[in-house]
Amino acid sequence: MSDNFPPPPPEQPQPQPSPEAGQQQHPVGAPQPSPWAAPAAPPRKQRTGLIVTLAVGGGLVVAGAVVALVYSVMNSLSDELALRSERSDAPFSTPYDEVPEEGYEDEYDAEPVEPEPEAIVPEPSAEKDVTITKCTRDSTIGWPHAELKVVNESGGTASYVVFVTFVDGKGAKVTDGIATTDELAPGRSATVKAQGLGEVPSGTKCRIDQVERYPL
Repeated sequence: MSDNFPPPPPEQPQPQPSPEAGQQQHPVGAPQPSPWAAPAAPPRKQRTGLIVTLAVGGGLVVAGAVVALVYSVMNSLSDELALRSERSDAPFSTPYDEVPEEGYEDEYDAEPVEPEPEAIVPEPSAEKDVTITKCTRDSTIGWPHAELKVVNESGGTASYVVFVTFVDGKGAKVTDGIATTDELAPGRSATVKAQGLGEVPSGTKCRIDQVERYPL
């Protein structure tokens, strides 16, 4: 540098512009934010108060539900006990494990008494009502017949049918016959004849085979 030129004057400090309202100050020498950069996100609010509120409210709801359930159960038990008390005062409510007093009979548990059946007197055997009074063989044609006496020994009016068998001297059947009676009152008797069919040898005998009695 030539000595003909004087030295430059010293630099004077420049006044700094004051920050406008709403603008953020940046320290000297710090990098300036870019005008195209996205604005900074606002700080998140704390949710602790909301969580505490929800927890307390949920607990109160659960507690209220439990109290309502207990109250309902107590009311049901109270009604059941009252109903049982009323039933215990009702008539004929003797417990099963208690024995009723002497002379007391529950009309609902008493079994109906059926009348005893009348004694049935058996009828005497019909065979005993018939006897053979005569057994003969016709000398002309050789046919046999039996005369019978029938006595009604039963307790009511009846009619009889008597079956007679004719056998030879060896007991072999040779023919048979039948006799009937009209209505016979109790204790009355009748004489009937059973006629055999066909010729039989001499010495043929008569035998009562079956007697049927028909009450009227």
